Amino acid sequence: MKRKGSAVWKGSLKEGKGTVSLESGVLKDVQYSFKSRFEQGTGTNPEELVGAAHAGCFSMQLSAFLTEEGFEPDELSTTSEITFEDGEIKKSHLILNAVVPGIDKDQFEKIAHKAKENCPLSKLLKTEITLEYDLK
Repeated sequence: MKRKGSAVWKGSLKEGKGTVSLESGVLKDVQYSFKSRFEQGTGTNPEELVGAAHAGCFSMQLSAFLTEEGFEPDELSTTSEITFEDGEIKKSHLILNAVVPGIDKDQFEKIAHKAKENCPLSKLLKTEITLEYDLK
């Protein structure tokens, strides 16, 4: 399986602008710029796209591991806070709110940390990955 994302950039770093698109068409020609990446501006940026991808990947991996252990999650809501400093992604902090009937905290914590270590995006990112959660 191969998936594609694409970007077009025109102009210099600070004055230029670009667009990003996904093969699926869910994002098509979405604006990004120096301002949307490093300041406050209209559009997206690579770090928030990585954050969304990591949150989605982790949630799916956690769901798979929970299901393997006989638990069906009602909801897994994950946010990834990406820390970008000195020209590199330094950290992805996963913040999870989970509703998983019938599981105890120790079981959940073990499975959640396993998902954090084993989702494909966690394996791709060469950075610190942390996790906090609220299990309901």
